[in-house]
Amino acid sequence: MVDRRLGVGGARRQPAPARRGTRRDDRRNAAVNQQRIDPADEAAIHAQLKRRPRGIDSVGHRCPCGNPDVVTTEPRLPNGTPFPTTFYLTCPRAASRIGTLEGSGLMKEMQARLGTDEELAAAYRDAHERYLEFRAEVGERAGLDVPEIEGITAGGMPDRVKCLHVLAGQSLAMGRGVNPLGDEVLDLLGPWWESGPCVERPAP
Repeated sequence: MVDRRLGVGGARRQPAPARRGTRRDDRRNAAVNQQRIDPADEAAIHAQLKRRPRGIDSVGHRCPCGNPDVVTTEPRLPNGTPFPTTFYLTCPRAASRIGTLEGSGLMKEMQARLGTDEELAAAYRDAHERYLEFRAEVGERAGLDVPEIEGITAGGMPDRVKCLHVLAGQSLAMGRGVNPLGDEVLDLLGPWWESGPCVERPAP
């Protein structure tokens, strides 16, 4: 259970059920909230990561504070390294809270439910397919062919739970109803932005 003293969403909530009855085609047509990177975004991301960002395609999601908290990345970095993590969480506060959730045993609990809840497992596999489809679109825009990671996503998908940061990043970028376990992570995080921006955003 999550220690309510940690401020990570309080006591563990009951897992939200996988989205039942939502047509696959409806979910497929949900647009990723892509926004062009501007110099202020680049500076904010640099401060968040404490390094210069590499291979960024766009802002995948923007925190209520105004800073990016998820970026979409190209499937091959400028140095040639294949990079399967398309939705990369940049906010250090959200990342820290998710790290606490990972330490609470949540991933093991989720993994167990994937083995017993067929609808949840099917929705999770569908999230994997959506991830692959979007990464292919990013690669096509960038003129990149990356056969080394063909069929591979991130976070343990399609049948394991290995990184909650990845799952939350997909839910933020693609919206709720795509990755059921990512949605659960967001439910448990609480409003990580309430104390103000994690880094100062440069004036335009």
